[in-house]
Amino acid sequence: MKSVTDMNVLYDAFKASMKSSAWKSEPQRFEKDVLSEIVRLHDEIENQTYKTSERHIFVTHERGKARLIHGGRMRDRVVRHALCDTILNPTFDRYIIYNNCASQHDKGVDFARKLFEKDLHNYWLEHRTNEGYVCFIDFSKFYDNIRHKEVKESVCKVLDEQSAWLFASIIDTFKVDVSYMTNEEYVHCLDEKFNSIEYHETVPEELRTGQKWMAKSVDIGDQISQSIGVFFPTPIDNYITIVKSHRRAGRYMDDIYIIHHDLEYLKETLKGVYEQAGRLGLYINEKKTHICKLSSKFTYLQMRYQLTDTGKVIKRVKPETVTRERRKLKKYKKLLDNKEASYDNIKQSYKSWMGKYAKVMSKRQTGHMKELYKQLFKEDPKWKN
Repeated sequence: MKSVTDMNVLYDAFKASMKSSAWKSEPQRFEKDVLSEIVRLHDEIENQTYKTSERHIFVTHERGKARLIHGGRMRDRVVRHALCDTILNPTFDRYIIYNNCASQHDKGVDFARKLFEKDLHNYWLEHRTNEGYVCFIDFSKFYDNIRHKEVKESVCKVLDEQSAWLFASIIDTFKVDVSYMTNEEYVHCLDEKFNSIEYHETVPEELRTGQKWMAKSVDIGDQISQSIGVFFPTPIDNYITIVKSHRRAGRYMDDIYIIHHDLEYLKETLKGVYEQAGRLGLYINEKKTHICKLSSKFTYLQMRYQLTDTGKVIKRVKPETVTRERRKLKKYKKLLDNKEASYDNIKQSYKSWMGKYAKVMSKRQTGHMKELYKQLFKEDPKWKN
């Protein structure tokens, strides 16, 4: 069995890390003397002296939602790749359900959408009607509220001793300085919903004195966190598919769907999911968790669907997604005029977006997008579907 201390594993992890554009932003001592750095990492992991370097913290905005990102150094990305690609992901594959679709080889958002559409088709083939229901479940501040103790207990028991130590030591670096809390607040902090963005924006550095630490939250942007996000809610997946025997259900990270003909049984399942989430310390997003009719229009993974009474699945891109891209094109035009962006990059971005969404856009939406691009950039580029 491969080990994280294997030189070949660490070198392969280095090559995988080089594919990321993030490494270009830092001085590359690692790249200049790869073998020496790999030997150094090997010795640190072997002797259990490896420590994660200080990370760069920044805020990004995705679909209008702020996300706190922790950027790691090259040596830490190499360790993450070695641990995730060689140990964690192959181990987790033995425990997760097939319909768990995020951050895995040959799976992703397109795979998740196709699986969802297949479940809609199969529902109609079985019942010959679109009379039925789909339940959508969403977690609130998913990564922010993953408890370290529960994660270690669920993961370390399926790892070898060396990998378990490395995993636990990395998880410990995600702890949050909550020295600003009173003693009473600190006692109950694990039971309160944590919001990393609010913490980052409202708690000044001078109050983070290192006296009190909360063992909760994992860093978005860290490869370890992605693997945890896939594996940690497995008890919920098992409850849905095994205990409640739902055949048409799936999860993409913190988005879950369940399709069933019996409304009351769906409500009963949802109640059980709340209980399972509570045991894990996770919170259900009340606003985004709901049950709707299959005959109505509903949204999953940024796509709008409807199952007709003839069994056809109508799939359309959300209007908000098109609006967001139109605004982006207008911003690109300003950047181009100010010589802050390359036209080739803008055109490639547009062609990539259209190639992804044009097949699920209406003719009117497609026409308006082409018209706007031609108006802004005086060109009508073609794209591949």
